[in-house]
Amino acid sequence: MSKTSLTLEDLGWSAFFQQQLTLEQVEAFHAARVFAIQRTHITLMTDSGAVDVNLSGRWYQLEVEDRPTVGDWVLIAPTAQTIVCVLERKSLLKRLSPGQTGEIQLIAANVDTLFLVTSCNAEFSARRLERYLALAYDAGVQPVVVLTKADLAKDPDSFVEEVRKVRTDLVVELVNAREEESVDSLRVWCGPGETVALLGSSGVGKSTLVNTLSAAEVQLTREIRDDDAKGRHTTSHRSLHMLPDGGLVLDSPGMRELAIAEVAGGVRRMFDDVEALAAQCRFSDCKHDTEPGCLVRRAIDSGELDEGRLASYLKLRREEAHNTDSIAERHPRVRDRAKMTRRVQPTPPKRGQ
Repeated sequence: MSKTSLTLEDLGWSAFFQQQLTLEQVEAFHAARVFAIQRTHITLMTDSGAVDVNLSGRWYQLEVEDRPTVGDWVLIAPTAQTIVCVLERKSLLKRLSPGQTGEIQLIAANVDTLFLVTSCNAEFSARRLERYLALAYDAGVQPVVVLTKADLAKDPDSFVEEVRKVRTDLVVELVNAREEESVDSLRVWCGPGETVALLGSSGVGKSTLVNTLSAAEVQLTREIRDDDAKGRHTTSHRSLHMLPDGGLVLDSPGMRELAIAEVAGGVRRMFDDVEALAAQCRFSDCKHDTEPGCLVRRAIDSGELDEGRLASYLKLRREEAHNTDSIAERHPRVRDRAKMTRRVQPTPPKRGQ
């Protein structure tokens, strides 16, 4: 930022958040945005500057989705510098946590645009891109596919064509992440108060993009391996950064796997063409295999629909349903307790207490 002082609007504050506050809360608390979460503390940004706070034990008794994550707006008690509550989010990006925990992992909150970053090399995967898009659509966030390393590819336009096969209406930007002029096309989504998040595998150039957009080295970078076009994690935790022109950009560690859960709406949106055909099948429980009157199979036979797209749709739908059911079965007590907690609104203390 070029100016010396910040406003809440600079940090992404809007009427959506303001209208959630009571007069008592406005008088008693300060609004702050979560800029980073590390093992020992959370970094908040207010209109007065950065504040580091610890989460009390009560937060860890709540369901994961009720805890603060990067991008959240929270209210803090000015004297004790403790988080009082998390404001309602206008968007939330999440995935199934890696490993065997069977929990939801929060990626980012209150994001306006999601840059889905992938490379013009062997790292590119249309199937992975479908998963990222399901997350964006379910959260109601504008997805932009950013193809990096265009300067190293023999035929970068062929990767744009592959993206178009995933969905014809996608916004696609072809860039060299190291060149400021090349990434200027991305700045239209980085206006004052706008929040952009970057998602993608390790080594695709997310941190380099953040540095170029910021005109400063705010994130460490590491070269990709030449033998398999894969990279190693350079970003160790999710964090927000303010851009010179007033926007905010959120970088995150590369994802080796992206298991989806609780994003059924996003999967339907991702494959809305298949969904439209399936709705016209003769049988409501059609498996789109050998059933008579299957409009989906008819579209495949006529060349209107690709067989691989149907296979991907069925796979993601099964995975999403299975993972969502597993979460519900493993954590019924936690979820019930979280629902009870949400029904009780904290009463702000009177000024001076």
